[in-house]
Amino acid sequence: MCSVVQIIINISQQTLTFRSPDFNKTYLISSAEKGTGQALGSNCTPLGRHLVKSKFGHCANPATAFVGREPQKFLYSEELASKSISKDWILARILWLSGCEPGLNRLGDVDTMRRYIYIHGTPDSEPMGVPMSHGCIRMRVNDVIELFEHTPLYTQVLINEE
Repeated sequence: MCSVVQIIINISQQTLTFRSPDFNKTYLISSAEKGTGQALGSNCTPLGRHLVKSKFGHCANPATAFVGREPQKFLYSEELASKSISKDWILARILWLSGCEPGLNRLGDVDTMRRYIYIHGTPDSEPMGVPMSHGCIRMRVNDVIELFEHTPLYTQVLINEE
């Protein structure tokens, strides 16, 4: 990856490393509970080269919940979450990924963007460092807000198992 700004996601260590000329940081993440994989409907985290194609949530309240990338009128709370036990909350910010490798993570039944794979915020009650998502990369709300602010569109993202 030759980009000046890059994101490297290490599935085995459950980390996301952001690198730029003026800011470098590693965060704990939570990738897919079902492991890695490319297929549509697999609920796995896709591997390979990606880029940040779209961003949602600029200046949104950190407790903003998103459905279909649309901010909801309600704000996330533990009380609300207790009524929706199985919900995979998408909070604060969304970085929507698009695959760069046709046949691996782009086009057809392996298209990362068509699978709606994001880097997004999740409630602080959810564990980090443990694979538990439905395919996306989950981060703490404050961490995803910080990452969002430093990440320009088309930032290269590498998702690997090591």
